[in-house]
Amino acid sequence: MNLPKKIFALLFLCAFTNYFSQDSSLARKDIDFLTSKVCWGRGYTNKGLEKAAEYLNKSFKTIGLKPLNKKKYSQFLYMNVNTFPGKMEVIADGKKLIPGVHFIVDNESKGISGGFMLFKKDSVTYHAADARSTVPLIISLQKKLTWSASQKVSEGTIIELLKDSFQKEIKNMDVQIETKFVKNYKMQNICGFIPGTEKKDSFIVFTAHYDHLGGMGSTTFFPGANDNASGVSLVLQLARYYKLNPPKYNVAFLLFCGEEAGLVGSKYFTENPLMPLSKIKFLVNLDLLGTGDEGITVVNATEFKKEFDLLKSINDEKKLLSLVKPRGKAQNSDHFYFGQKGVHCFFIYTMGGIKAYHDVYDISKTLPLTKYKEVFLLLTEFVARF
Repeated sequence: MNLPKKIFALLFLCAFTNYFSQDSSLARKDIDFLTSKVCWGRGYTNKGLEKAAEYLNKSFKTIGLKPLNKKKYSQFLYMNVNTFPGKMEVIADGKKLIPGVHFIVDNESKGISGGFMLFKKDSVTYHAADARSTVPLIISLQKKLTWSASQKVSEGTIIELLKDSFQKEIKNMDVQIETKFVKNYKMQNICGFIPGTEKKDSFIVFTAHYDHLGGMGSTTFFPGANDNASGVSLVLQLARYYKLNPPKYNVAFLLFCGEEAGLVGSKYFTENPLMPLSKIKFLVNLDLLGTGDEGITVVNATEFKKEFDLLKSINDEKKLLSLVKPRGKAQNSDHFYFGQKGVHCFFIYTMGGIKAYHDVYDISKTLPLTKYKEVFLLLTEFVARF
């Protein structure tokens, strides 16, 4: 007897809702830890990236994943990176500014110390001088403070100020900024898999980057809840699910480092793969998964129309998300270098909700996970129909 489609969809949702009611607390626990002070923005000071990697290695082991790299989950690599571990003090006309709230320092900047006079160049830019001459310091007014990571250091310093915090023209600034350029910073990708029940020569792959921006000084760090503790937690949820429900294909779970500094970890993996890239049947990269009230965007939808049509048809059938929006090829996350090597892949991110991005406000407490469960359901059904 064939059940009507609506009843089937209801039973489908009930089954996965039951799974999530048992396991959803683990998702929030993962996000809380990855965004905590312990991980210090999962960057390159205070051993933040290392502590996150340690947590994720333990998570893979607890779940019961098999290592992809012989007997270990880690794939080590090295990267040069500009860091901001020390003093981070800016005083504008006697007002002490808060790092991350009132200002950020451009990620390529070198350190600088002193008291300077400011001269307005245009409506959003100041140049600086001391008592003798101009100095390599630029002050830039911004509508939003958005930080990043850099593999290089410049010859000058740029301080970005939140424009709304300064109604009057600034005349003087006292600055103490300490930086450290680190060569060959050791970091790791974290890679595990679950053997398939039938197609043991092929892989479905889920990826996410676990790094973020780290900290700026000794008091400010960038938690990176949506970007990308949300994606990492969903990969862990998928790993837990497939450990209990092995699919016919092998399923690999890859957590990359160095994404924010230029897709470093994923590029390294594609050049030093731990499984033949030709054996990857499909790869889904997950980033910015914490919202979804306006649906999801699927990068590479136009490149792999057959797979996108399948994804969209599942969503139409199950009524999971308000929109599954197609987008073309883009070099904006860790799927890119896989695509360049011929791997069929999507990059999926959620839309709507909070606007915190690369700032100090991207925290776990305000991350709604609006359509987190629905994305999970969409992905597991997508894999089931391959």
